[in-house]
Order: sequence, then C-alpha cells, then structure tokens
Amino acid sequence: MNSLAAPPLIFFADLSVDVNKPQEVGDSGEGLRRLVPITGGQAKGQDWQARVLPGGTDFQLITAAGTARLDARYLLETDAGELIYVQNHAIRSGPPELMARLLRGEPVDPALVYFRCSPRFETTAPALRWVNERLFVGTGARLPDQVQMRFYEVG
Repeated sequence: MNSLAAPPLIFFADLSVDVNKPQEVGDSGEGLRRLVPITGGQAKGQDWQARVLPGGTDFQLITAAGTARLDARYLLETDAGELIYVQNHAIRSGPPELMARLLRGEPVDPALVYFRCSPRFETTAPALRWVNERLFVGTGARLPDQVQMRFYEVG
C-alpha cells in the first residue's frame, strides 16, 4: 500500500457567490434550519468563466454546537451560454463566539473558521464534460453578503 501516492490537488475555479438574508425555518430538533437564497456571482477557471445564476439556495443545518452543515445547489452559466449544475456539500465550524457572529451576518476573519467543501458538477458543455467524472474539494469563506470559494480537482 505504500506505493499508492497521495493524489495532487489541481486548481479548478474561484467562485464568488452572492447571497441574500437567510430564511430561518427554526429549530427542528436536529438544529437550526436555514435557507440562504443565492442571488448571483461569478466563477473563474483557468480557461473558462461563468456567472452564478440567481435562484439557487444554500440549505443549512446549524447544530447545537454551532457547526454548519451546508448543501448549496445552483447553476453556473459559462460565457458560451452553457449550464453547469453545482451541488456543494460543506462543513463550517469554529469557536462558538465566531460562529454566532457569522449567523448574525457579521464579518469574521476566514482564517479562524474551518470551511471545507466537496462540490459536484453536472454539465453537457463539451469543453467541461470531464467534470462529470471527477472528484473536487474546496475551501471557502463566508462574508456578510457573499461566499468565496476555491475548488480543486482531486488528480
């Protein structure tokens, strides 16, 4: 087993996703359920660009410990007009006082918060069809009106 090398991470894209105020469902017994509307944004890869289309949602469950379990679903539209469906599962955690500030929409230094994700992509775009058959990981930062992420292909 020692001959199996760790897979490299290959830059795929930077995303800036614009979000609106969360809609709080309340505490379901599992945690605080929130839906965060996605209103736009942009994506920039090495050889492609896209805009984040409005209409997506980040479905969140905030546990009693303050950990956020995220499931964001949205569409990208490339400059060529091709669509890419994104489903991004993420975990965001940190000290309770910082997580409470994030929930209130206050700025927090991203270096102090653990934010990791595993996006999945689906597309029929000929130049990007390969993404349907790859694994990706990423890191992110939650700002008051935006989520910034960097995605990597697991090589």
